[in-house]
Amino acid sequence: MTGYADDLALAHRLADAADALSTARFRALDLRVESKPDLTPVSDADTAVEREIRALLAAHRPGDGLIGEEYGEQPATGPDGRRWVVDPIDGTKNFVRGVPVWATLIALLEGDRAVLGLVSAPALGRRWWAASGAGAFAGPGPASGAPIRVSGVTTLADASFCYSSLTGWEEAGRLGPVLQIMRDAWRSRAYGDFYGYMLLAEGALDVMVEPELSLWDVAALVPIVTEAGGTFTDLAGRPTLAGDGAGDLSAIASNGPLHGDILARLGRPAAR
Repeated sequence: MTGYADDLALAHRLADAADALSTARFRALDLRVESKPDLTPVSDADTAVEREIRALLAAHRPGDGLIGEEYGEQPATGPDGRRWVVDPIDGTKNFVRGVPVWATLIALLEGDRAVLGLVSAPALGRRWWAASGAGAFAGPGPASGAPIRVSGVTTLADASFCYSSLTGWEEAGRLGPVLQIMRDAWRSRAYGDFYGYMLLAEGALDVMVEPELSLWDVAALVPIVTEAGGTFTDLAGRPTLAGDGAGDLSAIASNGPLHGDILARLGRPAAR
């Protein structure tokens, strides 16, 4: 058993509560949607899910910190400084348009290291989870999960390449290299949000890249990809989650053998 077994059991309980709230509001005719200051949408389901997770964590892990997309950071009061990171609905634009590709993302951080990640996509009937040293799993729920593993593809010409959006890469000044990767790869698709990373962890595709992310977008994804045998770094090649705010992270996730090639094509030097 992993040293994080109790935390993982709690993460599944949080996801169960989140799924019950989010599925009840998915495609609801009275769904309320507003624009945040950055003009991204937030629904009443986003806020309800985060409030519920915060309440459960306050009851079961009162000393742990919490960073959530909708209500910010609550510092840890316990001696170990552990922090949970929550994105109540990753893929809100899909959610509000009735597209079933959205999920609740739950992570546990020790320092800047994500030691546990869980992604629950109830409209897809699927959940992914991992804890440090325990492997990665997927299935309808913890009682029926099966181990997952990244692919063994070794060349870009044989690889399925996934990206977030071309406009994001254009804004990052790297549209040209992304387009060249698309030309050189066997296949390219923009699945977006959490889903590309989970398909990577399952071995269904081989590379997923994103130029701009927030901590809550990515923290839960890292342990799932790496425990499935993959590699996860930022564009400078650093395996860190040091950012605490919005838009200060980036991602290159791969099956491992392809990572050096993609990093050389898209990477940027670390800031001095």
